[in-house]
Parts: sequence; structure tokens; C-alpha cells
Amino acid sequence: MRILLLHSDFIEYQPISKEVQTAEEILSKSKQKIDEVIVALIAVEKDDDESIIGDVCKELKTYGETIKCGNLLIYPYAHLSSDLATHSKAQELLISIQNNTRDLFKNVNRAPFGWTKSFNIKIKGHPLAEHAKTIQKKSGSKTESTAESIALKSEDVLNSTWYVLVPGGSLTPINDYTFEKESLLKKLADYELSKKRTVVEVSPHVKLMKRLAIADYEPSSDGGNMRFYPKGRLMKSLIETYVTSMVHEYGGIEVETPVMYDSNHPSIHSYFNRFPARQYNLQSDNRQLFLRFAACFGQFLMAKDFQISYKQLPLKLYELTRYSFRREKSGELVGLRRLRAFSMPDCHAFCKDIDQAKEEFVKRFELSLNVIEGLGISPNDDVDMVIRFTSDFYEQNKEFIATFATRLKKPILVEMWKERFFYFIVKWEFNFVDSLGKAAAMSTDQIDVENGERYKIEFVDSDGEKKYPIILHNSPSGAIERVIFALLEKTVRDANTGKVPTLPLWLTHTQIRIIPVSSKHLEFGEKILDELNKNNIRADIDDRELSVAKKIREAESEWIHFILVIGDKEVDGKELVVRERLAKSQYNMSLANLIERIKLEISDKPYLPLNLPSYLSKRPLIMV
Repeated sequence: MRILLLHSDFIEYQPISKEVQTAEEILSKSKQKIDEVIVALIAVEKDDDESIIGDVCKELKTYGETIKCGNLLIYPYAHLSSDLATHSKAQELLISIQNNTRDLFKNVNRAPFGWTKSFNIKIKGHPLAEHAKTIQKKSGSKTESTAESIALKSEDVLNSTWYVLVPGGSLTPINDYTFEKESLLKKLADYELSKKRTVVEVSPHVKLMKRLAIADYEPSSDGGNMRFYPKGRLMKSLIETYVTSMVHEYGGIEVETPVMYDSNHPSIHSYFNRFPARQYNLQSDNRQLFLRFAACFGQFLMAKDFQISYKQLPLKLYELTRYSFRREKSGELVGLRRLRAFSMPDCHAFCKDIDQAKEEFVKRFELSLNVIEGLGISPNDDVDMVIRFTSDFYEQNKEFIATFATRLKKPILVEMWKERFFYFIVKWEFNFVDSLGKAAAMSTDQIDVENGERYKIEFVDSDGEKKYPIILHNSPSGAIERVIFALLEKTVRDANTGKVPTLPLWLTHTQIRIIPVSSKHLEFGEKILDELNKNNIRADIDDRELSVAKKIREAESEWIHFILVIGDKEVDGKELVVRERLAKSQYNMSLANLIERIKLEISDKPYLPLNLPSYLSKRPLIMV
């Protein structure tokens, strides 16, 4: 049985005509409206029977209690499945669900079976408002319509011990550590140990991403697939360009690989069960395919066909995947923090042995520090580190592990496994903890000791023998969407401490807003606009028929750093009046000096031109 639960402000529906001959009889075709309701769209499938009704009702009850809604509408919805039960069986089971949920909800209604209906629904905007489940007869349990790897199923039962590693190398059991000065690290530790990933509150960045017209949920897609408005698309492009340029500077060789692969390919199938991720599956001809959840598959299959010498190692292959796909649980999806489709910079280094891998591991750690700091995220103040390894690796590499806390100059969280289950022996990650205490992994790297052999990637060593490389998996920034999440959540922290919330100037969509006082000042404003464009500064001009005060308020609400109001004085003079939002100040400055100042601040960052019309009167109004 396929179920889609929608927490709705209201639903209006009206039976129009009988769709099947066995449609149930109804007393009236009048329009029905129910407010504040869970709409349960249900498709009854061929193998469903009465044995699953208990699980269905339990699922509905749990969802209702979680979102605190006591009204339920059972709505037949055959479009969720292509393997449907007979009409009589479907109607019988839907009536059974209705009867068995009467004591679980304050009000239970059921839309008539077998009718074509028109309906109008308004779904709420919180992370749990849309929730899909599949209830299967064979197991009597509920699972999402997704496949899980053995690694993922085993994550929750792995035997691990947690510590805190401080600069200098001291390892303290987590229960003995006081966390006196590390409030964010304490929140990260609580998040990791609780294993509670479900979100019951809307993260503050969700409101900001909408208000600033960066991104929003796409209601016609699967959950966790976002729409990015022009401002968000420009921001993503700039971050992607910056991260890619840093990887190029490090020595990464950029490639491109497919987004889908054969689930039955022997190397891929084996690797899938060692990788903790859920995936999307699809059928093409007679092949079962899945959408990639990392760039590993394509890069490993590519490297397998290379002729490689030890002299060329470490070999660094890089791809920024747009997109990677992970079928995360519905209740864990929230804004840009956890998605099902995301853009991931992914750089693999193929190393000749563990010593070279460790040396490269440190280099990539430095690369990641530089990348996130360049993005506007402080390694000291904004993120905390987790490092995970086997006890055997730790015993043999204590000094190596200690270097990371020493380099970071702050304590780091440690997870130690008694036995190795995953393909890697050590993995570190930077985590950003949001205002709700939920962590999101960003930069990361792993030392992989399995996949060289699994994929039959070979290199010729100095002794003439063919050997398998050790592979490192590094994302220097983490998913691009999570970078935006972290930047927005950081502005919430800033606002809570009295600072002006803002995005880095180089990532701001409009860096300067020009506001002519009247139409007679527009021509001079256009000359300034041209000069700014020539100097690769993104500027626009507010030529709308609005008051100057309203234009200024709107510019400030868009977090635009600099505002230039152009009147008679500016047209006739040599200096402009500059309103600077971040400094909360206003001062006189020549256009040449303003250009020089801005170029100096963003000189080491990429530039992309404005991707909206320069004149605000020509832009569509984005309703968010």
C-alpha cells in the first residue's frame, strides 16, 4: 500500500462523475471542505490485504501525533502505483482503515471511492508536511519506497566508542569531558549520540532562503529537490566556480561521469553495500539502474581504464556532480541542510601506499580549511570536526591523528570502531550545527582501502608489479547547497548577537543598488551602472515609480551592501553619497574609490555578471 500524507491548511473536493462502474453510491455531489487536516492519499496494491491494516493505522496515528493534528481524510489515489488491487478489494481496505482510525483521531472522513473528483489543497510549509510511506504485506512493517545498503542498515547497530581529542593528543572518553568552552561541540556530540535525524521544527534558514529569493521547495517534484531562483542560481555558480578553482590549484583533474549506473554491475553492487546511503532506482529496457549518490562510481570505472605508473601518483580526479541523489528519509528533509538532489564537489586521490595516502590526507585537510574559510565559514567559530577510525588504525597512527586537533587548535569529536565495517579506515568531517542543534557534514575526506581492488584499478609500481591504489575521497566544501545553508544559519547567529546579518560581498547577487531620485537622474545613474559593469561589480538600478524611502528599504531588506542615491548634488558633484549597510553608515566617496575598495575586497574570488535585468522595472516579481 502506497501512502502520501499531506499536512494541510485545508482541502476542498467535489465528486464530479463515476470513474468506475463499481463506484460507491453517494448522497450528494456538493463540494466538501475540511480545515487543518491530514490528507492521506492512498493507493491499494495487488497484494495488500487486511493483515497490513494495523500497520497502516499505526503509521497514521504516529504521523498525527508528531505533527499534532487530529483530523484525517482518507483519499483514494490510484496514481501512486501501477500495480493496483481490484476495485472491490481497494474499497474494502479503505473502509477498514476508516473504521480502525476512528478512535485514533478526533475526526475521520473518507472521500468516495471510484469517483473523478476535483480538489483544491493547501499544504503547510514545514519539513514534515509531506511524508511518503509504503506498507508491505510480506514483512508486516513499514518502509519507504527506497533501497538501503547493508552499510546503511548496519550504521545504527555498529559498536563504537566516543571520545574528545584535544590539541596535544589527549583522548578523553566523552562522558568524562566537561565541554566547558565548547557549546557547539557539545551540541554536535549530542546530535551524533542521539541518532535523532528527524526534524520537527523549521530551521531559520528556510525562511531566509525564501525571503531572499534564493531557493524554495518544488511542490511538483520529489521532496528534497529544490528550485533555485536567479539569485540562488548565481550564488551556487559562484561557489561552484570558487571550489573548482581551488581544486584545480591543488592539482585536481576535472572529469565528467554519468548520473546513473547498472545496479548489477559486480563492482558497483559490492560497493553499494559498503556505502551508507539510500538510492533512487529506475528501470531501463531490461536493466535495473540507480541514480548515483556520489561521483565514486564513474571516477573509479574511469580510472580502471587508465594506464597508471607510480610516478603519476597521487592521481587526483575531480568532478562537481550536478546532481548526486540520496533518498533521504522524508522526516529528515529540511531546506538546504538535507536534500535528495545536491551538487557535490568530489575529488578522489589514488595513492601508491598508506604513507602517501596519509601525506595527501593532510594536504587535503589544509585545502578544505582554506576552501571553507574562503567561502565565509570560519573553521574556528562556525564548524566542529569529527574524526572516525578503527581502533587498529588509531593504535598504529596516534601521532598522525593528534595532528588534526593540534592544527585546528580546538578539541574534536572522535568515533572509534572496534572493527572495520565500511570501506575506509579513517574519515574526518567538518560539521555545521544549526540553531536547532541539527548537524550537517560539510568538508570531508576518507582513506579507502577496498575500492582499488574492488574496481580492479591498477598501477605499475617501481618494481614493475601491478598493485591496487589506496583511494582518498575528499569534498573540500561539502554539498554546495549546504554551504548556502551554513551561510544563512550563520547570519541567524550574527543577528542573535547584535551583528548585521549579511552574506559575503562576492556572493551577494547585487553588490550596489543605484537609486535615482527622479527620472531626470536616471541617465546619470546609467553612466554609473556602465562604469561598475566594466569593473566587474554587480549593480542594478531601481527605476520603478516608487518613493526613494521605499526603494532604500527594499534594498536593505535584500541585504545589498552599498546603496547610491542619485540626485542633483551627485549629478553636479564629484563624489557620491554611499550608504553602507554592514557599517550602518553613510559617507561621501568618489566612484573610483568605491570601485577600488570593492575590487580589493573581492579580488581573490570569482566574478559572474548579474543574471537578472539591470533595471528593476523589467524584473518579474518572485512570490515567496
